Amino acid sequence: MTNLWIIADKEIRDGLRNRWILATTLLLAALALTLTFLGSAPTGTVGASRLAVTVVSLSSLTIFLVPLIALLLAYDAVVGEFDRGTLLLLLSYPVARWQVVIGKFLGHLAILAFATAVGYGAAAGALLLTDGDAEGLTTFAAMIGTSILLGAVFVAIGYLISAIVRDRGTAGGLAIGVWLLFVLIYDMALLGLLVVDKGRTISAEMLNILLLLNPADAFRVLNLTGSGGASRFAGMAGLSDNAGLSPALLLTALVLWIALPLGGAALALGRRQL
Repeated sequence: MTNLWIIADKEIRDGLRNRWILATTLLLAALALTLTFLGSAPTGTVGASRLAVTVVSLSSLTIFLVPLIALLLAYDAVVGEFDRGTLLLLLSYPVARWQVVIGKFLGHLAILAFATAVGYGAAAGALLLTDGDAEGLTTFAAMIGTSILLGAVFVAIGYLISAIVRDRGTAGGLAIGVWLLFVLIYDMALLGLLVVDKGRTISAEMLNILLLLNPADAFRVLNLTGSGGASRFAGMAGLSDNAGLSPALLLTALVLWIALPLGGAALALGRRQL
């Protein structure tokens, strides 16, 4: 266990030295504050609380931004060390290869979790100070927690990419491709498939499975249907009643999306010739 924390601490120190923590925190805080004060303007007409509107806005921001930040953090975690020759040095110490993967993952996850919690927390704090409305605060906290969970998914996917490729350029290209697939292409293809199918083949159960096959969709359904105010404002109240995807199932899917790629990364590094 000590080895894991030593490696994680090294990654956190590298993040501080490279200004990753500062940059991601400021970026998330700036965008969250902008969406909080500009995106909550419709509350007077739709009758939703400002926190509920902010949850919807930040959930959409999270789907696009947090996976990209996570992949940029993780895509060269293994292959970059290999190219620089530092991986051989690290493995010359009494540390297992799986410990390298898990320790580095914990360090990168800590960076992402800190940036997300502080950045989004600043928006929640500012909203409470200016509006004094604590309604939906639990939903907001849950959104921050699941945003960190979504980031962990893509950090794990980034590690899998980094462990199986042989150069940083390929890893970077695959990371961008994964981001485009899960954030943009998958939903567009799914929507087109539903339009063409017109309910003839794809049942509700099959649609649920297709949603679980994309971690971004699992995050979206979890946050935009979990609260009545958020689901009504997001136009997903009907989906929350009929989707059949419980919060426990969605959380389990996200956890599996972390465990499987991370386990694959540890296995790939264990078999890699150095």
